[in-house]
Amino acid sequence: MSKLSGKVAVVTGASKGIGAGIAKALAEAGASVVVNYASSRQGADKVVGDILAKGGKAISAHGDVSKADDVKRLFAETKAAFGPVDILVNNAGVYQFAPIEEVTEAEFHREFNINVLGVFLATQEAVKHFGPEGGSIINISSTATSLDLPTASLYTATKSAVDSITRVLAKELGPRNIRVNTIAPGGVETEGLHTLGIIGSDFEKQMVAQTPLGRLGQPGDIAPIAVFLASADSGWLTGETLSVSGGMR
Repeated sequence: MSKLSGKVAVVTGASKGIGAGIAKALAEAGASVVVNYASSRQGADKVVGDILAKGGKAISAHGDVSKADDVKRLFAETKAAFGPVDILVNNAGVYQFAPIEEVTEAEFHREFNINVLGVFLATQEAVKHFGPEGGSIINISSTATSLDLPTASLYTATKSAVDSITRVLAKELGPRNIRVNTIAPGGVETEGLHTLGIIGSDFEKQMVAQTPLGRLGQPGDIAPIAVFLASADSGWLTGETLSVSGGMR
């Protein structure tokens, strides 16, 4: 029997990149997966198609995680399609690297609204839908919180907040058998890095040079860790941040 057979998972921001990889891996492990997206319906539908083609169960669901009404609708659609949720992956996130002089008020609110408020709202709603057996919440952070990268002060601040939320909620929700853990990826080759022009740049070379395993990660390097944290294999693990970075520190 697959280790997540009978489980229901919501993955936010799952139309591409790390989120898409996690959604596919959870489905391969037996979970019914809700592929959330904010803007790329085409991407989300492709992820769902890939899952269905392999015999898995999945639907796509639109919703901006920084808006409470959208989040409530997301979980209502999940319940209608598959029943109560067991796993939440708070993957939706945005970033923009810029010198402090160029960080705008609008960008501050964009990153904190999605990266931090989104985690709060999705978690707040998920705990209403978890059954008596509890569940697993997996937050996606970043090794940026320990690298202190120049031009990444805003993004780093949001992910540091996510790390703190994880530790506090692990204690708060533990008595309800809800585990809360974080995955902190290092440099991962995603559509976002290509869009920002990082792939092929000196910044990419610097990231690879700081990674003992000598390459950027791929979404497939992160996904199995999410399956582990979602499953009973990590049943005695909560409040932890797992650095999945090829040794980048």
